[in-house]
Amino acid sequence: MTAPARARRVPALGLAPRTSVALVVASVAGLAMLAWPLVASPPPGYERRLEAPFALAALLPVLVAVLVAELTAGRLDTKGVAMLGVLTAVGAAARLLGAGVAGVEPLFVVVILGGRAYGPGFGFVLGATTLFTSALLTAGVGPWLPSQMLGAAWVGLGAGLLPPARGRAEVAVLAAYGALAAYAYGFLVNLWFWPFAVGPDTALSYVAGAPVVENLRRFATFTLATSTWGWDTGRALTTVAGLLALGPALLLALRRASRRAAFDAEARFEPAGAGRSPAGR
Repeated sequence: MTAPARARRVPALGLAPRTSVALVVASVAGLAMLAWPLVASPPPGYERRLEAPFALAALLPVLVAVLVAELTAGRLDTKGVAMLGVLTAVGAAARLLGAGVAGVEPLFVVVILGGRAYGPGFGFVLGATTLFTSALLTAGVGPWLPSQMLGAAWVGLGAGLLPPARGRAEVAVLAAYGALAAYAYGFLVNLWFWPFAVGPDTALSYVAGAPVVENLRRFATFTLATSTWGWDTGRALTTVAGLLALGPALLLALRRASRRAAFDAEARFEPAGAGRSPAGR
C-alpha cells in the first residue's frame, strides 16, 4: 500500500498508545479537578480562583505531551502542526463573531469538524488551544479558563471518537453530537464555579459534606435555572446550524487538505541510482 493511500485513512493526530495514556490521565485529572467538591469538603472561605493558575499550569504541559507523543510516534509531522495552528486561529476568530453572547459560540463547529476530520487526539488539542487563544483575543482569561479548555478539548475528542459515517448520515450524526456536546460543555463549566458561586441556604446551594446524589440534584437544578434555557440552548442551536450548513463543505476541504499534505506518510530512502534502468545509467 502506497504512502498516499495510507494517508487517506490515518488522521493527522490519531491515538497512538502514548497519546491514549496522556489523554486518559488528562481526562481523569480534569474530572477530579472539576468534581472534587462533590466528594470532599472544602475549607471555610475557599475560592475556586485559587485553583485556576495551578490547573492551567498542569493542562498546558499535557497538550505539549500529546503533540510530542505523536511527533515521536511518527503519526504527526510539521504539516499536521501547521494545520492545528490554522484551525486554532480560525476557531478563535469565529468566537469573536458572537463573543459568547447568549451562547452564540461558532467555534465549536470548527472544533467538532477538526476532531472528526483528523482524529480524537487532534480534536482534544484543538479544543483546548482554540479556547486558550480565543480567551487571549477577547480578554476572557479568568479562573474559568481551565474548565473551558477542558470542556472544549473533550468536545473535540468526542467528535473524533464518533462511529464511521459518510454523506448525510455523517452530518446528521455530527449535528446530534453537537447539540449534546453544547449542553455537556455548559454542564462542565458550571460545575467549576457552582459550589462557590451560590450563597448558602438556598435550594441551589452547594452543601459541603452532603451526599453526592444530593449535591448533584442541587447542581442540576442550578444548571436548569441559570444556563440551560439561555446559554446552553443558544450554543446548541448555533452549533447544529453551523454543522448542517457548513459541515459537508468544510469536511471535504479538511480531508482534501489531509490527503494533499499526506499526513503520516512514511519517508523512504533508497540508494542513489536505485530504480534507474541500465540505459538511464
